[in-house]
Amino acid sequence: MNTPAHLLLGAAALAGPDRRGTTAAALLGALAPDLSLYLMAGVALVVLQIPPQVVFDELYFTDAWQTVFAIDNSFLVWAALFGLAVWSRRPVLVTFTAAALLHVATDFPFHNDDARPHFWPLTDWRFESPLSYWNSDHGARWLAPLEGLLCLGLTVVLVARYGGLGWRALWIALFVLELYVIRSWLLFF
Repeated sequence: MNTPAHLLLGAAALAGPDRRGTTAAALLGALAPDLSLYLMAGVALVVLQIPPQVVFDELYFTDAWQTVFAIDNSFLVWAALFGLAVWSRRPVLVTFTAAALLHVATDFPFHNDDARPHFWPLTDWRFESPLSYWNSDHGARWLAPLEGLLCLGLTVVLVARYGGLGWRALWIALFVLELYVIRSWLLFF
């Protein structure tokens, strides 16, 4: 799934305006497994001025980058952190780690050659799904519109749940960003 979809799903599934701190925790937890990619790619592209083709065709697949992705996309790491959060009885931490687990679970079936080792540190095995949320060669032409429809539904739920104009603007902005990302994937891949 695209990152905006993860944010909408995490918030819709795990947060509520009546549960203090859960909205921010759900959004941050839903972002956490993708954050390293944004940081590393951002530094490579903007600071180091490395061409996008090199970043995404070469650096992305290096052992160093894949090690980082293994850690922040590991079911086992997030499950252990979730267990600690439940044990500590801290609802905000439970929401954060649950949102990260939901992110990893919804990514698992939709990555092909860019699959992550979701069971690190036990194994480096990757499930290379026949489906991809972004690659048209692996079903994105029909998966991406379904993801867009899911996000439309999630946005409706969140707009109804949150009464404030700022929150509603955030949910709509995330939905518009999701549509832009889907459009970009389908145009270029």
